[in-house]
Formats: sequence, structure tokens, C-alpha cells
Amino acid sequence: MFPFSLFILQAEGAHDIDGKGKSIADVHRYEPTKTNAEIQADQKIGMTVKQIEENIKDTENYYPKRHGIDFYHTYPEDLKLLSEMGFKTFRTSIDWSRIFPNGDEETPNEEGLKFYDGLIDKMIELGMEPIISMLHYETPLNIALEYGGWHNRKVVDMFYKYGKVLLDRYQDKVKYWIIINQINLIGFEPFNSVAIPADMVDNYEEATYQAIHHQFVASAKIQQYAKQLNKDLMIGTMTSAVSVYPATSKPEDNLLAFKKNRMEYFFTDVQFQGEYPQYILNYFSEKEISLEITDEDKQLLKENTLDYLAISYYYTNTADASKNEIRQVSVSPNPNVEESPWGWNVDPTGFYIAISAYYDRYHKPMIIAENGFGMYDEIENGTVHDQYRIDYLSKHIAAMKEAMKDGAEVIAYCAWGPIDIISCSSAQMDKRYGFIYVDLDNEGNGSGKRIKKDSFYWYKKTIETNGKAL
Repeated sequence: MFPFSLFILQAEGAHDIDGKGKSIADVHRYEPTKTNAEIQADQKIGMTVKQIEENIKDTENYYPKRHGIDFYHTYPEDLKLLSEMGFKTFRTSIDWSRIFPNGDEETPNEEGLKFYDGLIDKMIELGMEPIISMLHYETPLNIALEYGGWHNRKVVDMFYKYGKVLLDRYQDKVKYWIIINQINLIGFEPFNSVAIPADMVDNYEEATYQAIHHQFVASAKIQQYAKQLNKDLMIGTMTSAVSVYPATSKPEDNLLAFKKNRMEYFFTDVQFQGEYPQYILNYFSEKEISLEITDEDKQLLKENTLDYLAISYYYTNTADASKNEIRQVSVSPNPNVEESPWGWNVDPTGFYIAISAYYDRYHKPMIIAENGFGMYDEIENGTVHDQYRIDYLSKHIAAMKEAMKDGAEVIAYCAWGPIDIISCSSAQMDKRYGFIYVDLDNEGNGSGKRIKKDSFYWYKKTIETNGKAL
């Protein structure tokens, strides 16, 4: 029940060896002069072609995701540490740009596949069942620059080819696949999600929804192929539970909160119910958003719904009708909960609600793909006394258990993350989630030494007792 998540773009490094191409993660620069709030605001804007090209040529600044924590070379030792904690599964991702460096090659890069052969075999050797994401913000950069990202229908077939390569190679070793990580976050991190340079399209919102449609189609094609290949394969999708509460009991606040939450369900409604719901069609009409959706697409979506739902959960916000609108990022803070230094509030009750709401809606098995607490950690007497992380996780695991008691079928809980890695949203090392401290700073300086935190021993006990010792 208690596996963990660790993602290649934030951990792997080795960005320029064994034939790997550039991915969109490789142009995410660390911004030392900006506040946490400013860094996160930048993610909501996306990137332009000019910015991308400047960052490719830049030799002055630091690009942390190119280096990660050198997991490419340290994974045998890192996995042994995590095996010591008792993990029975390992959720990670495969970097598309390591398999098809430009995304549009005819044949895959065998050296890249050999790395994942070794990684997956090591997981299995240590008794961990792999849960693999096919895409976690690692679209090849060439697809962004030459094709305009997922907005281009040609990308569907490129990704489908990549997915087939993975399924063919690993069908006997990997049962659980998440096709696309956090498919709903086009408002919070559009470039990460759909790789569209902001200056290559006239209507960015329309382009991002067209891109999401192409991701739906690609996912359905992969599901169709998987069931023909091996009926035991479990193909899932993943969403981020970014739900909101009404700011007050006013009817208008409740209505806005309801509609905003329903807009998040859109992404999973299509993939589990097999069609576009009327409320999103109405939204497209109101916003004059026109998507190219063929009859073949509709049939494919209807006939190839997915097998399980993975969710990430970190925080909730509120919806205030006097301040906010339907857009995903238009939210208000909740004054009734504490916040992390990145403005992410601590709300285990929201976790119970998210699990229960998604299960009640779809009655599909669920994996908690990410749940964790990013914080500044300090080394004291050779370790990290991270009681704040223990408190966060124990309350959230308890909330999950209550949701399961009330009927939710949760088949795995993945803490984010087991070992300190580069933050996806901020490109910082200091935003630490792990049970294991990695001695590297925001600019890659340090020994890279792995140090067990207090939470390492607490989580080991939690696993041993299957959550009874919280």
C-alpha cells in the first residue's frame, strides 16, 4: 500500500549522454533573485520561442533539471536505501527525450532503453512493483520548437509510437502505467503540460485545450493497443486534485466553487466516461473556443476508457465570487489553514474530500500518486529533524484511511517524494520533500551525500504496520 514517487526530470541528470535529446525540462532556469511567489507566477505564463532559444544558448545561469541528483548513476544505491524502508512499489517516469531524442525519429534510442532496462530490473530485484508514467513534463524540446507542441495533431502519432515501444518492451515487467502526469494542470504550468510556446499560437487557451484533446486521443490509442497486447496491463490517467471551497456560505460563492471543481472533473470525465460533457461544450461556446474533434476521435474515446485514476494532492484553495472567476488559477487563499513557504496550505480534510469525490464519481480503483510537504530542511547533528513532515503525512494518511473506510478503493499511496530532488515548479533544491536529504544546493553545489531524516525511520515504521503506527 505504501510505495513512493520519484520523477526522472527532477532526479536523473545525465542530460547530454547516451543519446538523450533536449526536453522542455532542460530549459527551466533557476531564478535566484526571484521570490517563491514570483517563480510560481512565471510557471503560469509559459515560455516563448525567444526565451527557449536564449536558454538553450545560455552558459551563465544554472539549469537544475539537467543535473538532478545524478540518479542516472546513483539509482542502485538510492533504491537500496528505499528498499531498507520497506517499499513494495516504485512510481517513476521514463523520459521521452531519452527514447526518441527529437520525438519524431523512426527508431528509438537503444542506449536510452538500456538505462530503463536496468532501472526497472533493479526495482523488481528489490521487490518493488514498478508504476511507470510515460510522460511527466519531458516532451522533447524539438516538438515544441518544430511542431508547436501538443497543439499539433502530428504529436499524437509520435507519442503513440513512443508508448508502443514502452509497452512492447516492458509488458512482462510493468503492469501499472500512468500515461500522462497531472493532465489537468494547463492553467498552473501550461508549457510543462503541453509544450506550446506562447508566441506560436494566436489563442493560447484554445491551443491548450486542443492539446489536451490530442493527449486524450493519444491516451485512448495507447489503451487500445495495450488491451490487444496484454489484457492484464492496467492503464491509468492522473489528475491533480486542485479543488476549492466556497469562500463563504453565499450562494454565489458556492456556485463558483461548484463550477470550478467541475471544470477539473472535465479531464477525467472524458477519459472515464468516454465523451465530452455538456458543461465543457458550453464553456467552449461561451469563450469562442473551437476544437478539431473528429468522429473517429469520439469513437476512440468512447471505446477506450481507462482502468484506474491516479491523483496528486497537496492543498486546497477557496473561490470568492467577488474576486475570482472560472479560470483554474483564479483562486483565493484559505485563512483557516497554515501555509508552507510556497503558499501551499495544509488541509488533510481536503484530501479526504478529494479521494471520496473522485471515487464516488467514477468508482474506479485509485492510486494516490503524490502527496507530500515541501519545506526548507536544516542539518542538525548529522540529520534533519523534520517533525513537520511527519505531522503532515500522518494526518493525510489518516484522512485517506477514513476515505477508504467510507468506500474508496485506494490500491496504493505514493508519498512525494522519497528522496530530495529538484522541485518541478520552482527548479529549487531547497524545496525538499524527501525522507532522505541530498547534500546539494539550488545551484548544484555540495557532496551529493544521502542523509536519512527523522521521517525516514517514522515512515519505515508506518510501512511495517501498514499505517497503524501513525
